[in-house]
Amino acid sequence: MSAAPMRDETAASVPARAAERAEPARVTTSPPREPAAAGYAGPRRAERRAYAALDLGTNNCRLLIAEPAPYGFRVIDAFSRIVRLGEGLGSTDRLSEDAIERTVEALSVCLAKMKSRGVVRAKTIATEACRLAVNGPAFVERVRREVGLTLDVVDRRTEAYLAVTGCAALADRHAESVVIFDIGGGSTEIVWLDGSAALARSADPTVRIRAWDSLPVGVVTLAERYGGADVTRPIFEGMVEEVAGRLTKFALTAGAAASAPHFHLLGTSGTVTTLAAMHLRLPRYDRRRIDGLWMQDREVTQAIDGLLATRLAERAQNPCIGRDRADLVLAGCAILEAIRRAFPSERLRIADRGLREGLLMNMMREDGVWRRGGRPA
Repeated sequence: MSAAPMRDETAASVPARAAERAEPARVTTSPPREPAAAGYAGPRRAERRAYAALDLGTNNCRLLIAEPAPYGFRVIDAFSRIVRLGEGLGSTDRLSEDAIERTVEALSVCLAKMKSRGVVRAKTIATEACRLAVNGPAFVERVRREVGLTLDVVDRRTEAYLAVTGCAALADRHAESVVIFDIGGGSTEIVWLDGSAALARSADPTVRIRAWDSLPVGVVTLAERYGGADVTRPIFEGMVEEVAGRLTKFALTAGAAASAPHFHLLGTSGTVTTLAAMHLRLPRYDRRRIDGLWMQDREVTQAIDGLLATRLAERAQNPCIGRDRADLVLAGCAILEAIRRAFPSERLRIADRGLREGLLMNMMREDGVWRRGGRPA
């Protein structure tokens, strides 16, 4: 299987304000301190060093390597490859040998990049595929033995928390209610943030969490059940209905979300970034134009309808989709559509950031790379 088209991630500088209190993969009990705006002197020279965050999902293997910058970090290297680790998992409960081989190869590339960049600290997490597979523990041990990486299999709550901390900085500061979602390969995390605009500006976004859920459905699992090559409107509606059924409990809990002032949706996933690229008619993917983009409801509908009108070969030839995601993107659109129908909104903000960004900020915060009044925090 060939690598997915590389995302332009090397020029990113992600704000720390919403992510600097990110929970680590293993949740700590003591609240972290937040760098103060006054007296900030930037990272100390000795702390201008490389950190790495690796997120191994059901579909993708993603790596970011960054060094601290004022109120955030500067990405110095990135890697993203579609490995489909969870391929066939829904019917066998096991990771296949082919999927394991693809993933081990990608993880070896990640480790080589970490070494070449002189990474001093890293967090490497795995999510739904490793949570569900009966041979998940054996796979993790094989990665430790053959590659030299120790994967931390995080639970769904931690995954949802990290998604929020990684992208909540993009929420409209005037919005008193936001629904954030992360459409993955094997699961979809969805969170309702509620609170005053002042709270949104000044506090850790996780204190605004009123409800969260992790739906056991993602682009890989949905595409395998319904087919992702020739997706007709009836097939698409069938996918939407299944996701809507799984979303019912959360929608009942967070039913008041969409009625709050300035409510909007905020999505982080390959699905929403692809739709944004389609909307902008980009000749190739450009993270700088995608991350933070606002799309109106009618524009999202037009982008989905446009993809539904294409055939597999057309999607595969599009450089913003690629051959490895051509059969998955409409399953992702079905998940998005179910969320849009449950929480109608005139606005959707696109985030090309998430778990890795939250992990990076958490490590830097733990290491005290920000300080007050010239002293370490």
